Amino acid sequence: MTASTAKVRISHHTAGTIISTGLFAIIGFFIAFPLVAGLLASFHPGRELVQNGLSLNLDFKTMTLNNYKYLFGFGGGDSKVDSAKYFLWYKNSLVLTITTVILTLLVCYFVAYGLTMYNFKLRGFLLFLVIATMCVPFEILMLPLYQEVTGMKLINTNAGVILPGLCAASTIFFFRQYMVTLPRELLDAARIDGCSEYGISVRIMMPITKPAFASMAILCAMGSWNNMLWPMLVFRDAKKFTLQIGLNTLLTPYGNNYDLLIAGSMFGIIPILAVYLLFQKYLIEGMTAGALKG
Repeated sequence: MTASTAKVRISHHTAGTIISTGLFAIIGFFIAFPLVAGLLASFHPGRELVQNGLSLNLDFKTMTLNNYKYLFGFGGGDSKVDSAKYFLWYKNSLVLTITTVILTLLVCYFVAYGLTMYNFKLRGFLLFLVIATMCVPFEILMLPLYQEVTGMKLINTNAGVILPGLCAASTIFFFRQYMVTLPRELLDAARIDGCSEYGISVRIMMPITKPAFASMAILCAMGSWNNMLWPMLVFRDAKKFTLQIGLNTLLTPYGNNYDLLIAGSMFGIIPILAVYLLFQKYLIEGMTAGALKG
């Protein structure tokens, strides 16, 4: 390889690096803009949000903590009443999200374990059905699910929100793709040592799939925390509203509480951010391992 050819390759590599870096910087800006703009807006009066919309306004003269004082009940007027309602919605969302994530991960793990580690008739067909359900939009399933929940008398209960999505096809498929990469010799060695099938799945395979659990915990938590449509259909009692539904009730034809809305929205990011920071070291490992073999 001549010196000129080497220089051309280096220049092409440098140009490609610059272009890709610039492209990802632009994408990163568009992703971060709503978050940063929302955070800045939470320190301004709600009327400015209506007048100017979201912007990167750094006018420190108008930036105050009044919205957050109102959120925590120190703003006078109806702030204590609104704060109590907000944190009730917050608690409802936390309970619902934690329960949903734990049950979904356990159910989907055991379903994926059975579809991956055991050979039986119709295994391929069952896996096909799991994948096929991923192609059906929720809007098509919404009415049958609502009729089913109504028939089971689960309307206005947490079970009515959790049970229909407990066996998530995407989570099952992800666990299955991760388990396919694991050596079957582990199972054979455990059986030779006298370990039961339940012990193999819980004490041997479950710790190995920790990255998959972490990845799915983040995605399931995000989906459950941000879910609004299905809980809105199931819950009828205002005391059981989740945070997303409750914040939506602040926008009415008779008046909009933008001060509480914008501060409450930003404060509502904290649980999902905490989950991500807690499991981020496993996220990339879990996402890439399931793509190595399938």
